[in-house]
Amino acid sequence: MRILMLGNSLTSAGQLPLLIEELTGAQVTYHTRGGARLAEQLNPKTRLGARTLAALWEKGWDYVVLQEMSCGPITSPGSFQESAKELCRLIREAGAVPVFYSTWAYQKDSPRLAAKGWDYDGMARNLSLAYSRAAEENQALLAPVGDLFYRLSPARDLYAPDGVHPSREGSRLAAQAIARVILEDKEKHL
Repeated sequence: MRILMLGNSLTSAGQLPLLIEELTGAQVTYHTRGGARLAEQLNPKTRLGARTLAALWEKGWDYVVLQEMSCGPITSPGSFQESAKELCRLIREAGAVPVFYSTWAYQKDSPRLAAKGWDYDGMARNLSLAYSRAAEENQALLAPVGDLFYRLSPARDLYAPDGVHPSREGSRLAAQAIARVILEDKEKHL
């Protein structure tokens, strides 16, 4: 099995691709850049976009995991949904299954959350709704990692010190959620 992961630092942090490889037995390739948006993955004029489009054209992927910039689904919902739709179309043309990696709100009471002027519950809810909508409208799989962070972070250390990225435990939780969705889907099609 081959998995391509498209995203930013939340996709590559904490050795997430390696953890997914270990859990699924798949070969995992990732195309990331800190702060990258899904729109960049579609832009052939950017290094990241050219690389991603070439990888999709080569085919041979079983699953392609999509992750938008941390607050992108909230600050640029139209762009997020348009990019999600186009990437899902390309992923299906390449013979793969799209998987949305729904990320989490910034850590409760963190400086980054305060700087945005958002409340934790609202950011978590809005991210969950945006990713759920993208998955539903594009008949894609959804790994609800953000929902898990929301439920479990009060009792577990899921955030890195910056309040944005995952801790090692947070990366492990994300890998488990993504792997579970992929393996359950694979089982259905055996």
